[in-house]
Amino acid sequence: MPPPGSGRRSGARTLSAAVCLVLGLGLIGGALAGSWLADRADGGTAAERDFARGGTLWRTVPVDDLFPPVLRADAAGPGGAERVWTRIGVAPDSGCEEAFDPLLEKALAPAGCTRLLRATYTDATSTAVTTVGLLVTATGSQGMRDLRRRFADERLDERTDLMPRPYAPRGTVAEHFGDAQRASWAVSVLTDAPAVVYAVTGFADGRTGTPPQPAALATRPGATTAPAQAGLGHEAAALAGRVESGFRQAVRRTTAQEGSR
Repeated sequence: MPPPGSGRRSGARTLSAAVCLVLGLGLIGGALAGSWLADRADGGTAAERDFARGGTLWRTVPVDDLFPPVLRADAAGPGGAERVWTRIGVAPDSGCEEAFDPLLEKALAPAGCTRLLRATYTDATSTAVTTVGLLVTATGSQGMRDLRRRFADERLDERTDLMPRPYAPRGTVAEHFGDAQRASWAVSVLTDAPAVVYAVTGFADGRTGTPPQPAALATRPGATTAPAQAGLGHEAAALAGRVESGFRQAVRRTTAQEGSR
């Protein structure tokens, strides 16, 4: 007959062994996952390498590569006018808390938030101010495709209750740029990188009462709304497009440099 308490000791040993087994499997699984991610960054197809680098580029790329001090675009304004913007502030990189309207934050939540990078620009006349953001997500390529499909199917980028919030650097023409001053915006969900690029625009004088309109509608020929007539839709669309293009170029450049080593 086993001595008193031996059953409890046997059960404890069994439980301890089970815990060690689970922890061991977890460590092995974590190592395998880390190895898989490294393989995606260092091997795989060019598209897979670019996607993986897109999720880590924010750690090393100079801010001027993502948000250049001056941006230019031909035929970016109403009637094909040239546009020039000057960067007036860069926000410290952060999480996504309070960066979006609550419903937009909820819509983006399935993709996760690794980092949020933002900068604010003004046009050549200091009439308009625009915050451009780069949200680095925490999901894979399928997650980004799912997110983009939902935005397209439900037209989430056109809803006035799902708008990005501005970054208003103090001591600049954008210091009064708050939620009430938003007039137009654009949101682009990428599928070749774990990122969402957006821009939100308003008047620099801090005026309120302008019914906001998504850039996709404010840039249509014949649009007569205040954001359309003032070219704010063009501002949001063009700046988001320029930052998105610059981000993609930085990803490809970094991947190519690493491949040549």
